[in-house]
Amino acid sequence: MFHAYKLKNLNFKLIIGIVLLTIIGIAVIGSANYEYQSKQILGMILGMIVMTIVAFIDYDFVLQFSRLYYLAVLGLLLMVLFVGDSTGGATRWIDLGIRFQPSELGKVLLILFFSSYLMQNEDDINDKRFIIKTAILAALPLLLIVKEPDLSTTIVTFLIIATLIFVTGISYKLVGIVLGITIPSIVAIILMILKKGESVLQDYQGLRILAWLKPDEYPTAAFQQQNSIMAIGSGQFLGKGLYNTSVDSVKNGNYIPEPQTDFIFAVAGEEMGFIGAVLIILLLLFIVYQCFKNAKAAKDLSGKLICVGMGALVGYQSFVNICVVTGLMPNTGLPLPFVSYGLTSLVTLYFGMGFVLNVGLQGKNQNRGGFIS
Repeated sequence: MFHAYKLKNLNFKLIIGIVLLTIIGIAVIGSANYEYQSKQILGMILGMIVMTIVAFIDYDFVLQFSRLYYLAVLGLLLMVLFVGDSTGGATRWIDLGIRFQPSELGKVLLILFFSSYLMQNEDDINDKRFIIKTAILAALPLLLIVKEPDLSTTIVTFLIIATLIFVTGISYKLVGIVLGITIPSIVAIILMILKKGESVLQDYQGLRILAWLKPDEYPTAAFQQQNSIMAIGSGQFLGKGLYNTSVDSVKNGNYIPEPQTDFIFAVAGEEMGFIGAVLIILLLLFIVYQCFKNAKAAKDLSGKLICVGMGALVGYQSFVNICVVTGLMPNTGLPLPFVSYGLTSLVTLYFGMGFVLNVGLQGKNQNRGGFIS
């Protein structure tokens, strides 16, 4: 399970990027709502411990139990539906002594499962029966997540799994067919929603899309997103400063509900300005790049998929969150990786990055040795 590795092979650039981004997140959270800052610091400490331990556990050993991870995801998501805690009309949390959100952990565990599963069946990736089986395996957790309801997490999880399948080597013809069906379907759904009352989505989901397309006609539903855009714009180039007491601050006026979570980027934009917002985006891109760099050097397909999966998780989730906060997409409920408040999200991200680091330690050109080379 544990092996001796050369510390010089550890991807310290990735670690530095993660730590810097988390520290920025802690600072912005403290400015948005001070009472959550100490909890996020605790989350970072726990995350660092978890990441360090996982980084030195052979991922080949971990993947031997990949089926258990899949079953665990299904079990936890079922528990959410039957004994979960509700907040804001959604049931996404369970309390087992510690209150956490299973779908956040589920994304990482599904990456581990599909990394092992796809490597074992690499030669059958374009076989129709295998594709159907894979679609069913993906659909089960996705249906449980959307049932909570949590459409945004469902979409991101689907995109992660789709990316893993694509990297494994699925036919471009099949990719084209899927895109040819998906894109027109999305357009059709939007057109149906614009006809008011005609939607295959739940009422609140349709309302969010209408508020995004026509904010003037749905001011109540568009309230948070429009104020978020105003906050980012008011920060201008250098921002108003963290922990400021400015009376013209959108955040200080409590115009952004729960600013420490999904709309943390709006607080960063207002208080750190264009420079701070760009710094956060660059750090997120840097983390994704380092994950893909480790993937390129992985010794086998499963290691490659783990790194690609974690890079896709950070990339897709960051893209959706920032698009929502800046008004480029309808309002959803996704945290910004390493920045938004949330112990489940933060610790599970560190957990997943530990596997990325271990893949890097076992790269094609790496030789095992002592912990100090």
